[in-house]
Amino acid sequence: MKKMTLLAAVAATLFAANLFAAPQVGAPAPDFTVKDSTGKVHSLKDFAGKEVVLEWTNHDCPFVVKHYNGNMQQLQKTYTEQDVVWLSVISSKPGSQGHIDGAKSAELTTSRGAAPTAVLFDESGVMGKAYDARTTPHMYVIDKAGVLQYMGGIDSIPSAKVDDIAKATPYFANAATAVLAGQTPDPAVTKPYGCSVKY
Repeated sequence: MKKMTLLAAVAATLFAANLFAAPQVGAPAPDFTVKDSTGKVHSLKDFAGKEVVLEWTNHDCPFVVKHYNGNMQQLQKTYTEQDVVWLSVISSKPGSQGHIDGAKSAELTTSRGAAPTAVLFDESGVMGKAYDARTTPHMYVIDKAGVLQYMGGIDSIPSAKVDDIAKATPYFANAATAVLAGQTPDPAVTKPYGCSVKY
């Protein structure tokens, strides 16, 4: 009896570990099912056959503000014009910094000239934890086959200074461009920087 209980405990532990295991570059990207700012439900499988970018965001974070000074909008337009699906993800729980409703999301998208395909609301944090999203911004690139090809920082200089964008190595842009060309990003994993995700 004790042996069976022990085996059950081990199995439960392994299941839990697998459920929250960090995603792996070169492996299938974790699926998700979440609503966007208009109430429409999206799952990763809906975008089969297309490259997908995931951008974790929090409009009140200084590091996000830095990149929404024009850089993030330009990246969004550059890649969506190439038929890439760009999903901005908000995992801020209700009552925390960065949590917004659909009306505020629409206002921010318009006022900032942002161009994501959709803004996803991950209030439960399930999607963010599945991707081990730690900061805003935290960037991911998924290829047409649904394989995660890049995860990490948007660039190489972890500051909130707009002037540093031009000096930095654009890790995310380099990775996205490589994936669009059918190549493997190098590096494929970098350290993200920004504000902590407000789970």
